[in-house]
Amino acid sequence: MGELVTVRVCEGISRGFAADARARIAAVVGGADALVESLRVRVGTIGAAPSAGGVDRAGVLTQVNAEVDGRRIRVQEAAADLGEALDRLADGLRARMTAAASGWTPRPWPRRVRTRALLPVVDSGAPAAAEAAVARVGLPYPARPQSVVRRKQAQLVWCSPDAAARTMDAMDYDIHLFTDPATETDAVVYRVGPTGYRLARTVPAGPPTSPAVPLTLSPCGAPELTEDRAVERLTAADLPYLFFAHPGSGRGRVLYRRFDGGLGLIAAAS
Repeated sequence: MGELVTVRVCEGISRGFAADARARIAAVVGGADALVESLRVRVGTIGAAPSAGGVDRAGVLTQVNAEVDGRRIRVQEAAADLGEALDRLADGLRARMTAAASGWTPRPWPRRVRTRALLPVVDSGAPAAAEAAVARVGLPYPARPQSVVRRKQAQLVWCSPDAAARTMDAMDYDIHLFTDPATETDAVVYRVGPTGYRLARTVPAGPPTSPAVPLTLSPCGAPELTEDRAVERLTAADLPYLFFAHPGSGRGRVLYRRFDGGLGLIAAAS
């Protein structure tokens, strides 16, 4: 099974760790009661530059992508050191494979703390205690970014909020951008209390009909903001992500805080 696992590590992380990661993930997959294919593992660092022997004053970011019985899944975990990061990745992969093979059920809320704060955003306006969340796992908190370092244009899938929530869970996202057929507008589902799932659209609209997911609903449409104004709002409130609409096209966008402290932008393709 190990030869079916592709592992990519950043400069400064030993090849020995890459071999350990391959063996560990292969062992997890070998015990699965499902067909698991296309396994790709990535290991990188957060914060300070890595030293020759491992990671010096930096965190570790790990990610695995796979297909389980034909369904795409992703697990992303961060930790203070290589060993803990691999432990979390293996545990997360095991749980995600079980969920994919047995059928979706809502995830509990709140989740255990990750290195990036997962706190109410979009319509709450509440400050996010990101420094505290990062400190609990012993990682340095990155400086607040002032610009977007990665952009992605996506052809949004037309699907129900239920389907969007299931995709969000399977791919280990905290927020997922899609197009809602009921309103023919762009929308997001994201992880927040009290139920763990919330729906927001670019225009005000009523709740979906008989959702299977325990959704709460944002009563307001997404604010229309330029990219600069969105960056200002996210950084001023210390939010992990922000859903907004382009002032010209009205299409949905998600600005999010990356693990490395930079900002990423996902925009609906025209």
